[in-house]
Amino acid sequence: MKNAIRTVCALMGGIALSGNIALAQMVTSATFEPLLTGAHRSPGNVARDPYRHPAQTLAFFGIRDDSTVVEILPGSGGYYMEILAPWLKEKGLYIAANRDDSKPQYLPDHQKLLQRLKDQPALYGKVAVSKFRADHHPIAAPGSADVVISFRDLHNWMNENEVETSLKAFYLALKPGGVLGIVDHRGRTDQTQAQQAASGYVRQDVAVALIESAGFQLDASSEINANPKDTKDYAQGVWTLPPSYRMKDVDREKYRDIGESDRFTLRFIKR
Repeated sequence: MKNAIRTVCALMGGIALSGNIALAQMVTSATFEPLLTGAHRSPGNVARDPYRHPAQTLAFFGIRDDSTVVEILPGSGGYYMEILAPWLKEKGLYIAANRDDSKPQYLPDHQKLLQRLKDQPALYGKVAVSKFRADHHPIAAPGSADVVISFRDLHNWMNENEVETSLKAFYLALKPGGVLGIVDHRGRTDQTQAQQAASGYVRQDVAVALIESAGFQLDASSEINANPKDTKDYAQGVWTLPPSYRMKDVDREKYRDIGESDRFTLRFIKR
């Protein structure tokens, strides 16, 4: 019965949280579509919607309006904060886990985020901010979060030897049965992870093994954010593609036509 319900959930783009799968609790991409048209969203973020598929992604992670959600490193752009903070402000809680002051290069972005929260209290007045640096700080009270989400961060933690401690922090913050949602640049299967690590890509099987070794269980994967045009063989790695365009005007049209990277979208459960 559980597997049958999970199949229905996957087809509809949603799943209940906290380990209790129930059709009455499901959300679908249609739940989030109205949030994408908000006048408060920045034009730059809206332009990325065709590549990031936010409504489908949030539904896949099963985020309800009464969820406590921790986003890891939302940055000053706040792509998902723009969508989630208004959605969660009445019944749930959005927590922005941004870098602490141990890495000065991130401080300007952090200050911009704080200023944005201050300048738009109607939207962000109930946003909580926590510090993130692997397991040096709790990102939320232990066992309090329904969902922890991370977008294109895993490759950085792997390259900086922070992946084990980061996953430990997520595990501690989540409720039993809580969801860890991970999106990252999907690596090639004909190369080892070491061969492509500097390019920003992560083999999906390597990502799953790492996360499951931290006590999580893979619940489902999705092709929501897949891009078969991504050949993953660029001189400047994944940053050759939009939105980074590290090659600047060199073959810009070519890379624009490819679009943003091929990405895996994974949903794990805290066991």
